[in-house]
Amino acid sequence: MPDVKVGTIESWQNLSPILATFRLRPAAGSRFPDYEAGQYIALRREDCRLTRRIVGADGLPRYVTDHDESGAVRHGPVTHSYSVASAPFETAESGYLEFYVVLEADELGEPGRLTESMFRIGPAPGGTLAYVNRIVGDFTLVKRTHGLRSVLFVGTGTGLAPFRSMIKELDFKASGGGATDGVRYTLIHANRSREELAYHEELLEIEAAGRFDFVYVASVSRPTSRDLVDPTLGRGRANNVLRYVFGMPPREQQGAATEPALPRHVTADDVRRRLDPACTVILTCGNPALMADIEFIARSNQIRFEKEDW
Repeated sequence: MPDVKVGTIESWQNLSPILATFRLRPAAGSRFPDYEAGQYIALRREDCRLTRRIVGADGLPRYVTDHDESGAVRHGPVTHSYSVASAPFETAESGYLEFYVVLEADELGEPGRLTESMFRIGPAPGGTLAYVNRIVGDFTLVKRTHGLRSVLFVGTGTGLAPFRSMIKELDFKASGGGATDGVRYTLIHANRSREELAYHEELLEIEAAGRFDFVYVASVSRPTSRDLVDPTLGRGRANNVLRYVFGMPPREQQGAATEPALPRHVTADDVRRRLDPACTVILTCGNPALMADIEFIARSNQIRFEKEDW
């Protein structure tokens, strides 16, 4: 049986109606297990909307909300894994784990079973969240980038989480005065709006500090007039920004307002020069459809590809 503990949610921050970051404190008298940047943990709530499997007239399975005999929605436990967004040194020093989560919706428009419960109780003081007391996974720099000299992170939406953990840990180690690993790290992160770009200011500060070789490319896919004049923001979805870097056409026509563009401090040539196919790996996490296109872009340019896929 898994070792399930109950922690306390703190520092919940809504970035938009469907996106948030939060910190989780461990159960009283305990600490979270040690972990590597890029790993994940299973979270759990007991009052989630339950679903049942049906087969439609087209022969395809679907999951629909389950109801009891009186017609009321059934509720019960749901467990799901989430990448840890905090860096290992942060947890060692301050005790918490941090997460970057989206209120998902299924094909019928129903909110995600676990995330609906989390968003409902998240901002409330003293809200609780259960977790399986182990942090696992092989989506780590040691496992996925060993021996390569250039690493490109591509985070779509909340897929930034494992990369934020890696970048924070790299910066922390570099700030201690030790030798860096000599690897070039580049991050492309896209979300719909500036508000939804979690950790944007923090990542800009890490880039500006220059403690290790790091370039940050932030992009929004639904830019406002304010976003269009912000020099720190590019435009377009993460996959289309990557296509732009490699001189490939956008996957779909998005309209003139969202044609791919990079932040003003970096050019496509600048980024491309960092990505020698012979010694580069592209790591991606996030939307499955966009990750599939990012894999196509990597293969088209003879670059090794790795993704977070539970």
